[in-house]
Amino acid sequence: MSNNKKEKKAKAGEKKAQQKSSKENDAKIKDLVDSLQRQQADFENYRKRVEKEKEEFREYSKSETISRLLPIIDNFELALKHTCSKENLIEGIKMIFSQMVSEIESMGAKKIEALGRMFDPYVHEAIMADYSSKPKDTIIEEFQAGYKIGCRIIRHSKVKISKGLKEKKEIKDIKKENEEEDK
Repeated sequence: MSNNKKEKKAKAGEKKAQQKSSKENDAKIKDLVDSLQRQQADFENYRKRVEKEKEEFREYSKSETISRLLPIIDNFELALKHTCSKENLIEGIKMIFSQMVSEIESMGAKKIEALGRMFDPYVHEAIMADYSSKPKDTIIEEFQAGYKIGCRIIRHSKVKISKGLKEKKEIKDIKKENEEEDK
């Protein structure tokens, strides 16, 4: 029986050790869950703070841009009120245009060069193509200027590109097609 007692004592000791280990594991799990919940709450607060700062920055940027454009609007208003002749009005508009270009350049915007350059689909948008004495894909007319800040395109240049020289045979074919359409 002494073996039985020893076995019972050993089993009781194992049970106590398991219960103690289980309680320690439960405490560790509770600590880890609490730590995780605090980190999640901290991250959520951080995310909200960053989003609020982004929105404040956007509002600041808008107000800064508008405050820089207000003098130009004021000059338009003055030009419209105080111009007696067409020449003065045109001169005033030219001055305001120059002021506007200077202002956007001071903000970092640069006009994309187009006329006479080779077509680049990353900065130009071809609206038309026509035959000309210029090499194929050369920009022969700019309809609307494009602008960029650094490498970022704000607006693509809208352009007409050259198809190159027309061959005599193509001219004859086109004339023939036109004659047939007229019939």
